[in-house]
Amino acid sequence: MKTGPVPCRVVVCRDCCCGSAKLPRVDHAAQTERLREVAPVRISECLDACDHANVIVVQPSTEGRAAGARPVWLGLVNDPDATEDIAAWVRAGGPGVAPRPEILDLYAVTPRARSEASR
Repeated sequence: MKTGPVPCRVVVCRDCCCGSAKLPRVDHAAQTERLREVAPVRISECLDACDHANVIVVQPSTEGRAAGARPVWLGLVNDPDATEDIAAWVRAGGPGVAPRPEILDLYAVTPRARSEASR
């Protein structure tokens, strides 16, 4: 088994809200394929953040985790420009390695489990 540094990874929600006909103007397949061009992508059936469809989670690489980075949740990623901004950040190293572009602050969401735990 090969071991070594793990690259930045992306989780894309695709189920009842994300990736569905509820967002008819979004080319979900193209979005997923674009992200696959820059990082390993995992498809999740539901990330339980339906209010923020389409949800994408950028997971830090080994280097990013060593720097203290945590996964970054992005919601309402419903246009090609947002996908390109995510792809550029991931290509640059993602959380903990490259600064998150300010434009992505507009898409940042807090996952439900984390927000409920802080109550």
